[in-house]
Amino acid sequence: MRQRIDSIDFVRGVVMILMAIDHVRVFAGIPAGGTSPGVFFTRWITHFVAPAFIFLAGTSAYLRGASSKFLLTRGAWLILLELTVIRIAWTFNFDFGHYMLAGVIWVIGWSMIILAAAVHLPPRIVGAIGVAIIALHNVIDFLPQPQDPNPLLRLLYLGGAVGPLFILYVIVPWAGVMMAGYGFGTVMELDPARRRTICLRLGFAMTILFVVLRWIDVYGDPRPWAHKRGLFGFIATTKYPASLEFLLMTLGPILILIALAEGWREGIATTFGRVPMFYYLLHIPVIHIAACIVSLMREGRVDPWLFGNFPVNPPEQPPGYMWSLGLLYLVWLICVIALYFPSRWYARVRATKRYPWLSYL
Repeated sequence: MRQRIDSIDFVRGVVMILMAIDHVRVFAGIPAGGTSPGVFFTRWITHFVAPAFIFLAGTSAYLRGASSKFLLTRGAWLILLELTVIRIAWTFNFDFGHYMLAGVIWVIGWSMIILAAAVHLPPRIVGAIGVAIIALHNVIDFLPQPQDPNPLLRLLYLGGAVGPLFILYVIVPWAGVMMAGYGFGTVMELDPARRRTICLRLGFAMTILFVVLRWIDVYGDPRPWAHKRGLFGFIATTKYPASLEFLLMTLGPILILIALAEGWREGIATTFGRVPMFYYLLHIPVIHIAACIVSLMREGRVDPWLFGNFPVNPPEQPPGYMWSLGLLYLVWLICVIALYFPSRWYARVRATKRYPWLSYL
């Protein structure tokens, strides 16, 4: 295994901290976006999470020299976790017959399985295929869409319900994002000064391309009505499925942040970034339990609403339940602090122990 790169761990840790904001928001009953700047940006800032998480998963696979066997088995393991442990953590119920979620861990798993086949190609070819998928997948939007898509189309691109399974994260373009991240691993092998320069140039180029595409509004997520909303409309790009403009808007700044993080060392974000899967598995039940405690303090009971099918299909929100933004951010801060100590412990375990199963968590 190659040496860890602190700037990657730092950026991954930053987006994982941001991820917790959105997941507290789910249990706070605050809508995903809105007309007020506070609510809008509370959701918008978390859009950077999935692109960074998936892109850097590909980069890490390259840097660790991950084999096809490892990618295949870890991908299958992540899919299993999504449909069992993570589903229970979100809902605190066992109603599997009516609701399961194909979320970000699901698509990371499938993307790793696809990458398991792709790693037999040269890394730059893998990266080029990933970039092509990202750049060209919105051509599908110009084709006739089936009224009743079959399960394969839903899995690949369209998303939606397949029986009790709700597919939120589709394979295209996310598998392309991971493949692009894998190719990007060759950049991260360069000396720090050179890779910093490349990251800055790529990041600014992608961000400028986002602005240009969004301005001309003909490809990559064309929505003419959005311009009537000013800045809100300009940056309100489509995440499900992730459009080209969404990915340029998020991955461009992520690359800039990687460049700026060169030379940074220990810190809370870096610690989280070294144990991403451990943090992910832990943070959802911690946030869910925190929401139950808040409900107990506010209502004198744990509201049954908190045992619904989160995050996609919860029951109707009880009147007066919604938290204030101040309470949301207070609970988020407490949860992040609480998550730091077990994450720091596990990071030390991973750094000192060489058990093979540690690479799966």
